[in-house]
Amino acid sequence: MTENTIAQADPQWQALIGAAREWFEGPFGQQLLVEERRVLEEELARYFGGYLVHYGPQAGPLPAAKQIQHSVSLGAPFPGVEIVCEEQAWPLGEHAADIVVLQHGLDFSLSPHGLLREAARSVRPGGHLLIVGINPWSSWGMRHLFAQDAFRQARCIAPTRVGDWMNLLGFALEKRRFGCYRPPLASSAWQNRLARLERWGDRGHMPGPGFYLLVARKLVVGLRPLPQTRREPMGKLLPMPVAKVSRRDSEQ
Repeated sequence: MTENTIAQADPQWQALIGAAREWFEGPFGQQLLVEERRVLEEELARYFGGYLVHYGPQAGPLPAAKQIQHSVSLGAPFPGVEIVCEEQAWPLGEHAADIVVLQHGLDFSLSPHGLLREAARSVRPGGHLLIVGINPWSSWGMRHLFAQDAFRQARCIAPTRVGDWMNLLGFALEKRRFGCYRPPLASSAWQNRLARLERWGDRGHMPGPGFYLLVARKLVVGLRPLPQTRREPMGKLLPMPVAKVSRRDSEQ
């Protein structure tokens, strides 16, 4: 996009992304991002391909994907973003990416449906869409309701709802993962004391994780079966009368 186009971008959207970036740089945001990076890198290690596209309001390096040749970040015009674009106008061709990662993109969006459609369009058939979102049924979701900072603007869309949206866009949900079982704590000392909750949560599937990760595969559109021509009913078969031959006639 040109500088003139960015200058005309929605100022409300740019303000939302800017506030979210500042929040993720704080202690609460960093607590989430550390656990998310671990889970994302575990998942991305399973995939290989040419291109990975990452969209999200947080700054910093992208999660490592060692078997992907090229990883690129796109989004609002802020430091670290390699491809500047609006959330519903990605400058990518259809089926351009092997993997698209939306990391809190839906949480901080003016139009989550529009953003998800744009991301889904960019995934090639057979490729994967990974979505990270804040779990509304957690202590993090509760904090969102009473927050006085940018976290108050997060949408915190339930994973079941996001899964339904992806299904309508032609994706099959393959996996759900969760993380950040520690409550939102500003004190690093308390975060360290409760670090064991992360291991216990992964092993025992504890309730109330702070974020979820949905992994979905884009279905390959197959050939349509040929329509079968309708065959007109031919009616019922009726028994034909058989002439009786008498024994006397047969002996002559």
